[in-house]
Amino acid sequence: MEVETKAVEGPLTEVDQESAEAVISEKHIGERIKRLRLKKSMGLVELGKHTGLSASFLSQLETGRVVPTLRNLARIAMVFSKDLSYFFESEPQTIFRIHRKKERVRLPQTGVEDPTYFFESLGYMVPDRQLDPYYAEFVPTKDGHEIRPHVHTGFEFLYVLQGKLEIRHSDKVDVLETGDGVYFDASTPHSYRCGGEEPALAIIVTMHQMQASQAMANMRPVSNGARVAAQQQVPAAGLLNGRLGARGAAETASGLAAKQ
Repeated sequence: MEVETKAVEGPLTEVDQESAEAVISEKHIGERIKRLRLKKSMGLVELGKHTGLSASFLSQLETGRVVPTLRNLARIAMVFSKDLSYFFESEPQTIFRIHRKKERVRLPQTGVEDPTYFFESLGYMVPDRQLDPYYAEFVPTKDGHEIRPHVHTGFEFLYVLQGKLEIRHSDKVDVLETGDGVYFDASTPHSYRCGGEEPALAIIVTMHQMQASQAMANMRPVSNGARVAAQQQVPAAGLLNGRLGARGAAETASGLAAKQ
């Protein structure tokens, strides 16, 4: 059975020129063209030769003083091997977060009665982050105090701001001083200890993602004692890729929240 239907049209909205230009302006077409041009290290004159448009027109186009026709936009898109829709797609939101000192939370090492360090997350406001930066203070330890190693996936970077810091990576022990930095495979058992009579201050950055090269490196032999102790100490390092709040993220931070 066929049923005849009639389209019901609603009232048409009259769009003024100013509103239309505002919509075009929101797409930042001129800025996108300029980014493409500069990425190719191309001047306005050269782009004009490829598109058949004058350099002066292209300059006005990039600064938003003129609105391009679809024909002109298509010419530009073809030069940079882009689809016409490239100029109208929503731009991804850039990440920019400031963490003020007064807003940070200072937390002690967890799981112990006598903490050997205190730390503050410098990236807790960034969602789904790929790395975690920390400000850490390592305090002098008592004689005979045992520092147990820990492990987590990814890599770690540490930069000493002040003092001396002893770092153990597998069976290797080194002492870092002010201005020294170290980058290492965090899936290998590692630990830190203040190396002087005064506290040591450092910036630590942990990267969560494990690279293929690291997976191969993990096949190398490591002393059984260090490996077993580390695995019992911190299961998978507790890293949650930045999906926790300030306190939660800090308390589960790989190299800093390990129960040493």
